[in-house]
Amino acid sequence: MQRLTIFLLLVFATSVAMAQIPTPVPFRSGVVAPPPAGPVSAAPAPGGTVAASGLLNGYVPDATYKLRAGDTVSFQILEDRIWNSLDTPRPLVVTDSGELDVPYIGRVMAVNKTCKELADEIKVALEKDYYNTATVVLSLNVANRLLGRVYIWGQVHSQGQLDMQMNENLTAGQAILRAGGFADFANKNKVQVVRGSNGPNGEKQTFNLDMEQILEKGQTEKDILLQPGDLIIVPSRLINF
Repeated sequence: MQRLTIFLLLVFATSVAMAQIPTPVPFRSGVVAPPPAGPVSAAPAPGGTVAASGLLNGYVPDATYKLRAGDTVSFQILEDRIWNSLDTPRPLVVTDSGELDVPYIGRVMAVNKTCKELADEIKVALEKDYYNTATVVLSLNVANRLLGRVYIWGQVHSQGQLDMQMNENLTAGQAILRAGGFADFANKNKVQVVRGSNGPNGEKQTFNLDMEQILEKGQTEKDILLQPGDLIIVPSRLINF
């Protein structure tokens, strides 16, 4: 009886020990888990935004477009420790005076310079006082659709300024029509367009136009294209009847 009891205890202990040994998982050589279905996206960064893939990817400095007042550019210094290099670059607006308010160095003249020219200029200024090496990323963000303004004075129905849009070919005759046409006492044969500081020596240029031939007789080849800042003068007739 004693031997039977010992035998039963040994069998029970063995079964308990075997139950605690984990069942081994079969090994499959060369089997790789399949990729998840659908497009794979970057993991969201803190705050729910997806990390950018790199600021300079696809960036090409613009070497043709010259900046104008009202343009918005994207600006960033890659070595700046204050900013995260993956963040969106800072937007800067070219002021009416033609300047760009650049961090660290203050106002820099931007009008009539390309983004590449301006970035090179800012880089030199930063490396002079603030950085050993400065990588300046500057690109056009939004171009101002307003190219400029022309001004019309005298015998027209609506004196004042007229806006010129980008890629618009505005002539003196069209500007007069846009101003409501000639007033009753206009001298159509003596219209003048005054253009400032564009002559060979920086002097003003004056164009004399016979608008009776241009507008009433259809000789539009005698009309001229306006430039921002032009002044159109429509004088009065000496004898009004």
